[in-house]
Amino acid sequence: MGLSDIAAGLTVTTHQEDRGVATVDATDVPLAERLAPYADDLPCPVDAAAALLDAYGAGTSVGAAASAAGLAPTMGAKVLHRLGVAGVTPLSPLARDVVRDWLHGELTRGDAVTLSGASDAEFALGAYCETHDPIEGAADVVAAAREPAESRALAARERDALAETFDAPADLR
Repeated sequence: MGLSDIAAGLTVTTHQEDRGVATVDATDVPLAERLAPYADDLPCPVDAAAALLDAYGAGTSVGAAASAAGLAPTMGAKVLHRLGVAGVTPLSPLARDVVRDWLHGELTRGDAVTLSGASDAEFALGAYCETHDPIEGAADVVAAAREPAESRALAARERDALAETFDAPADLR
């Protein structure tokens, strides 16, 4: 078998079709209302956080989503982190260890920035992510907003079909 046989049928394209990110929000309550219980813990208004999540969920970058929500890019990254969106920190795992060492007083800030290899803004955002955990329960709201209705319906049907196989919590005593 020669190269021409291997390459037979291959097609070369000059562009890629952008399909975006498929998202479905099958809930009846607007996202801003579902995020309202977490308003005190968010670093921005709830409406801006909801707009940020909508834009970010549509496949835009953190900076573009923040801009669409009327927020600075760093603020957008902070909000996404607090809402439990993974991968927002700009630091590598090793750089995160360096930030933790700085937070524990084992390094000066200058040494930590140098060792992390991050810019001042990246270091500051990484330090924020290390010192502020995602808000308990907010990630569930965000995940539910993106879960297709079919998945929830299937899970409910499976749970109902297996209901008689489960013990009631009172029966477990």
